[in-house]
Amino acid sequence: MKVIAINGSPKKDGNTATVLAEMAKELQAQDIEVEIVHIGGMTIHGCIACNYCWEDGHRCVFKDDPVNEISEKIERADGVILASPTYYSAIAGTMKSFLDRLFYSSNEFLKFKVATVAAVTRRAGAVLTANQMKNYLDLAEAITPPSQYWEIVYGTGKGEVLQDAEGMQTARKNARAMAWLMKVVEDGKKKYPLPEDEERAITNFIR
Repeated sequence: MKVIAINGSPKKDGNTATVLAEMAKELQAQDIEVEIVHIGGMTIHGCIACNYCWEDGHRCVFKDDPVNEISEKIERADGVILASPTYYSAIAGTMKSFLDRLFYSSNEFLKFKVATVAAVTRRAGAVLTANQMKNYLDLAEAITPPSQYWEIVYGTGKGEVLQDAEGMQTARKNARAMAWLMKVVEDGKKKYPLPEDEERAITNFIR
């Protein structure tokens, strides 16, 4: 089994990376492969709502950044982690552009897969950051594992998150729950088929 972890921080080796590394250790201890992909330092165009991806097999029209490549990785993976620092009580800008395009073009690749989030902050705003990332997962019909608290870790300077004992414990417990849930889902599919789907109904409020 494999998890794709997305680091949305501009700092490749910052606190967000430290939290992901801690979660990866827990997953790897359960024989789950983890690939951490750092996209926060890249230039990633925002979604332009051209709907090209609806006509071209979930491929985004922009092909000069890693959105399509990571979409393919997620399609083959069993789980996903979204991680971002907190910028003005929100997801970091590059991560937001990435997620908008990834989920608009490849929403169905997360359906009934296990996915979770990790938000890093200096002091406040991370609940909103975590909830924003979870909104993507909810709309993709992903399954989210629990932990003992919101998936938030505190720290400013490099490595300071390691001093947040409760935050790091929350991340570890979330990763262990993720590993357990991935195995439950995998075994469950052998006995129980996925829920019956139906064609999506779209209701516009302005006509």
